[in-house]
Amino acid sequence: MSTLPVIPASLIARMKTIGPHWGDNVANNVREMVAAYSEILATSPREGLVRHNEIAYASDKRNVLDIFCPMNANSAPVLVFAHGGAFVDGSKDRSSEIYANVLRCFNRHGFVGVNLEYRLAPEFKFPSATDDLANAMQWIDQNIHRYGGDKHKIFIMGHSAGAAHSSDYVYRLNPASPHPLNVLGHIIVSGRVRIENRTDNPNARKVEAYYGVDQTLFDQCSAIQHVHKNSVPTMFAIAQYENPLIDMHCLELASHIAQLHGKSPRLAWLEGHNHTSIIASLDTADERLASTILSFLQEQLG
Repeated sequence: MSTLPVIPASLIARMKTIGPHWGDNVANNVREMVAAYSEILATSPREGLVRHNEIAYASDKRNVLDIFCPMNANSAPVLVFAHGGAFVDGSKDRSSEIYANVLRCFNRHGFVGVNLEYRLAPEFKFPSATDDLANAMQWIDQNIHRYGGDKHKIFIMGHSAGAAHSSDYVYRLNPASPHPLNVLGHIIVSGRVRIENRTDNPNARKVEAYYGVDQTLFDQCSAIQHVHKNSVPTMFAIAQYENPLIDMHCLELASHIAQLHGKSPRLAWLEGHNHTSIIASLDTADERLASTILSFLQEQLG
């Protein structure tokens, strides 16, 4: 059996160098990490894995998803992934390897994976992405059995802006995003779960492109306002070097959940990682995040 690729010492050193200055030039740092990890992930093993590409789940050209399956999957749990991109950018294929690496990682542990794309600002405003996620979930409910998945064992993972959308879907009850009865757990990775346009947020204008500029509405759009004691179980993962404010927002939501339940939710803090490498490291020999998420998934399947 092939082994997972190892992160070279030179890249680990580079991450430590740029990490403390990550917020000074987020876009360039993201591009550098995507390029570096894409080269590494190109060598990850693919034996026994099947991919189905560009399946339409609704009418817009971005309403498509990819499905990743272990060969001969049968009634397998399902992991749905929503990519980031600061509300105005990004796709399910940030590169040929990212974010396919996320789904392949959990294929190896018996999960069917769904990598979905959604509409972006400024053309499409809040809650368009939530509506897309709701439509994708409806499609999954009706069709995932064709790919060996069990519609009663669904997990959702969101990274960065994708976690804002996944949080809105799993916590906020409204006609556009009905209560996700079959969702067993929610994984927030470096998520922008509080909506704000602070001057120290380098992506403030991108937040405004999706949510608008009326600050009185930002709380209504933030996950912390909608999570409740009976919400879907949630775990958090943040990097040592995050996009500014994201770690604070995740810890705020985690603290609120802890207050609701009288105990902390599962938390992972990834030393040496940044906002991009934390998600890009899945399907490599750096299994710190993968093992924590897998433990959470198995606990909910329990």
